[in-house]
Amino acid sequence: MMLRTQSTNPRRVRIPHKRLVAIAAAATAALVALSGCTSATSNNSTPVKAITVLVEAGGHAELQPIADLYTKDTGVKVTFVELPYNGLYNRVNSELSTGSISFDVAALDAIWLPAFAAGLQPLNSLYTSAVKSDNFPSVLQEAKVGNNYVGMPAFANSEILYYRTDLFKDPANQAAFKAKYGYDLKPPTSWQQYSDVAAFFTKSGMYGAPLPGAVETQYLAALSQAGEKNMVLNSKGTKSTLGDAESLKALDYYTSLAKYGPSGAAAVDWNAAQNLYNQGKSAMMLFWAHAFRQIPTSSPVYGKTGVAPMIAGPAGIAGVPGPFYLSIPKEAPHQSASTAFVKFAYDHNALSANTSLGLVARISALKQYANKPGYEAYTPMVTTLSAPATITRPANSNWQNIVNNVLVPMIQKSLQPGADNAKLLKSAADQIDQIVQQ
Repeated sequence: MMLRTQSTNPRRVRIPHKRLVAIAAAATAALVALSGCTSATSNNSTPVKAITVLVEAGGHAELQPIADLYTKDTGVKVTFVELPYNGLYNRVNSELSTGSISFDVAALDAIWLPAFAAGLQPLNSLYTSAVKSDNFPSVLQEAKVGNNYVGMPAFANSEILYYRTDLFKDPANQAAFKAKYGYDLKPPTSWQQYSDVAAFFTKSGMYGAPLPGAVETQYLAALSQAGEKNMVLNSKGTKSTLGDAESLKALDYYTSLAKYGPSGAAAVDWNAAQNLYNQGKSAMMLFWAHAFRQIPTSSPVYGKTGVAPMIAGPAGIAGVPGPFYLSIPKEAPHQSASTAFVKFAYDHNALSANTSLGLVARISALKQYANKPGYEAYTPMVTTLSAPATITRPANSNWQNIVNNVLVPMIQKSLQPGADNAKLLKSAADQIDQIVQQ
């Protein structure tokens, strides 16, 4: 999930970060640093004055308050290096591959952890019972690759429902909707209701709900809502599950929504979908929770936006978890200071709530702010991420390849007139099988 600001826009939104180091020899130094010591040590016990943290540009602001407090408490300066999403992946991948590491910590997208796990420091000692009880099951699951936790939760995210409260509360709209569909106009909770409301508002230059056909996660959410238990790959990661009844049901429903957005849904990405809503051109959207705080004050929907949990399919409410983690390379130059910072960042995770995106990971932090103005998206996100039908993306090192070269092209083809969804799913499954069995 890329994180982005409204000016450059995207979550989809996504952001990355790396894992932390927790080796026994560094544990004492880490605890001292966290307790207010003004220095930490490097791998050769030399006092550390600064550490470097790689971040995707959209996520820098989330970590700055934590870094400021860390520097104040320990005297260790935190320098951020901002990179575009793909650039961050490429740099981390390159440095881990060569063993020439120039950074201490990286903020990694969950989907990258399986690919980078071999070069990341296990953080098992940081995963206490208190940590496990204060995080969503999906966040814990994605942090663990094999037997090791290789990242500490920094941000959690999920798509939720956005809707125009001014349109939903309008008496004329309420009466017309009730007359046509036989039930009250309200934020939709099911596939059928979402389709009904989207159809009702698609008129007079207004779209019911833009469909982002150039990205994969809304379809993946539909997969879970349809009842899929293993997203795209079987539990062993050796064969694709696409082509089963749930995947076809999900794709048929997903493509049926295209008519409630602008033509050319296959080219609509997260930026385009978000901009359509913020410009007042759509009545609803399914979008990442961080976007609520991105609505510009100049937008016609500012102050007129309601949020609700992700819609439910036959299996219930489900969204795609979008967590990010702080990770530490095994060859990071300052292991003790890096581990200290990662633990500190987790312990002070709630500080990220007071930032532009307001993304946090811990359940306690979400509940701490949930009833405060500006944090309305928190409760729908908690509901969505806690839903039994919500499942994670596969922990597979080939996942990004599968997304880029199979899933997105399949989705885009499914949005073309006359598309045969069953055939497309079968072809995609065959391609995925070739990728994972190589």
